[in-house]
Amino acid sequence: MTIVIVDDNQVNLQLIEAMVEDFINCTSVRFADPLQALAWCAGNEFDLVIVDYMMPGLDGIAFIERLRAMAGQAEVPVLMVTMNNDRAVLYRALKAGATDFLPKPVDTLEFEARVKNMLAIRRSHLALASHAAQLAEEVRKATAEILQRERDTIMRLSKAAEFRDPETGAHLLRMAHYSRLIADKITHDAAYAEAVFEAAPMHDVGKLGTPDYILLKPGRLEPQEFEIMKRHANIGWNILKDGASPILTLAAEIARSHHEKFDGSGYPNGLAGVAIPLAGRIVAVADVFDALTSARPYKAAWELSRAEQYLRGNRGSHFDPACVDAFLACWEQVLDIGERFKDGQAEGGLAGNAG
Repeated sequence: MTIVIVDDNQVNLQLIEAMVEDFINCTSVRFADPLQALAWCAGNEFDLVIVDYMMPGLDGIAFIERLRAMAGQAEVPVLMVTMNNDRAVLYRALKAGATDFLPKPVDTLEFEARVKNMLAIRRSHLALASHAAQLAEEVRKATAEILQRERDTIMRLSKAAEFRDPETGAHLLRMAHYSRLIADKITHDAAYAEAVFEAAPMHDVGKLGTPDYILLKPGRLEPQEFEIMKRHANIGWNILKDGASPILTLAAEIARSHHEKFDGSGYPNGLAGVAIPLAGRIVAVADVFDALTSARPYKAAWELSRAEQYLRGNRGSHFDPACVDAFLACWEQVLDIGERFKDGQAEGGLAGNAG
């Protein structure tokens, strides 16, 4: 262990250094100038400071105050050597951060006992800090494993709905990435954008409860069939809403609200404007854009320019204007996502009638 010795008297420095080496068996670093000592302490690790009280320019109390102000030096023991028995001085030293005192003239046995006790305190503190760091790392790893299992569960549940409606292979990937772009652009909150990215693929999980004769119908749905199709929003909500995970809670919100329209003409609850949860407004843009630009058995993929004009034309009616603007402001990234996740290059696909 390393002991820093600070005393303007060279004889005292040599005496304390000799006692450290003879009785304590530690490395010592000595300074006659307290400012030089502080500069060294700022860039090095050490385990105990022994500092004299009466020094010109910077006394022991001022030295301790500056030392304690350094990052990471709140717990290092400090032993102040002093001939002053004035309690007011001792109280000031304690308030500044002194751990213990050693009176002059220094008694060898008392010095050895006090220094050994303070080094034992230091070892205990280092051991506790190491143990705390190990526990924190174990918690981090366990949390990461839980989050990974949660993500895996979410994606598999999303794919369960996708396999019932298998027309567009990379739809989940594209719309999730589009959703993250919009969320990040609007909120500048990376954590929220990541949560939307993870929750968005579950937007249509309620289609697990949609009858095949409707879900897989190649042509346009009849009005009564469309009413049944619309139920998937609330079905998805009911599947996800009681989950303990924040991601599942957000996914439930998205499942129920991504078919709402900004002017109030959507479903299932006819919400309008900002009464529609932000995540639902975000996913509405991402989901519709990808549906328009994807080929389906009952339609060809729209040209990007036509889909862009559709978003602009329905800005404020179907879509939240802020979400449309955010999406279009990231147009180069939108194009890149479309190229990276083409149909046929990813497993599965989420399709369906334009519900």
